[in-house]
Amino acid sequence: MDIATILGIVIALGSIIGGQALEGGHLSSILQLTAFIIVMGGTIGACCVQNPLPVVLKAVGSLSLAISGPHIDHKGIIKLILDLANVSRKQGLLALEGKLKDIKDPFMKKGVQLIVDGTDPKAVHEILEIEVEHHEEEGVIAAKVWEAAGGYAPTVGILGAVLGLIHVMENLADPSKLGGGIAVAFVATVYGVGAANLFFLPLANKIKYKLKEEAGSRTMIIIGLVGLAQGENPRLLQEKLESFLPHGERTKEQKK
Repeated sequence: MDIATILGIVIALGSIIGGQALEGGHLSSILQLTAFIIVMGGTIGACCVQNPLPVVLKAVGSLSLAISGPHIDHKGIIKLILDLANVSRKQGLLALEGKLKDIKDPFMKKGVQLIVDGTDPKAVHEILEIEVEHHEEEGVIAAKVWEAAGGYAPTVGILGAVLGLIHVMENLADPSKLGGGIAVAFVATVYGVGAANLFFLPLANKIKYKLKEEAGSRTMIIIGLVGLAQGENPRLLQEKLESFLPHGERTKEQKK
């Protein structure tokens, strides 16, 4: 669970509702179903027009990456690669086949399987690198759907405001209907601008960050597996892999 994402949403909504209360306003005055339908429906429709349905669905699925993205244990990855390197150094690369069942990460498992199958280290690097690039590219396309939503929502909010004002103008002779129309007009703008800047655009950037983080860990795996396949000394391999860690998490020798 990404606490920062949840905390950010709570703080954003809490600040808006709290500010509204401090000004003496009521929560019911900013809860307008009509405005919500106009803004969210219009934004979703625009995104569906811009993107193929599979991309839109993938964007919805990518929310899980922003909210509860997988925790990447870099030290655990390094330890596993070094264990595999020690096994291959003592027993040969074919001995790694017995370790496949203990590898949970599908990406690493695929790389080890390629090595066990006798694939050339250069080819292993190319195959895994292509997979990393493809995975990141797919994720970025999904993130761009949320970026697009962040661009459309304020404009649709303005459209909702205009519709509300049209409703007001049509009922100038009936003062009892003016309040509702004006409320929809202003609340639609609030929903559009708020949704774009508090949710859609931040979510897009969080997804991109998570993708970069995943790509970094997979690049580390590639370097480790290629070094393993080439028979590099485990100590040298450790030095190389720990270069991916923040300075404070490296071994004492690496810090010097």
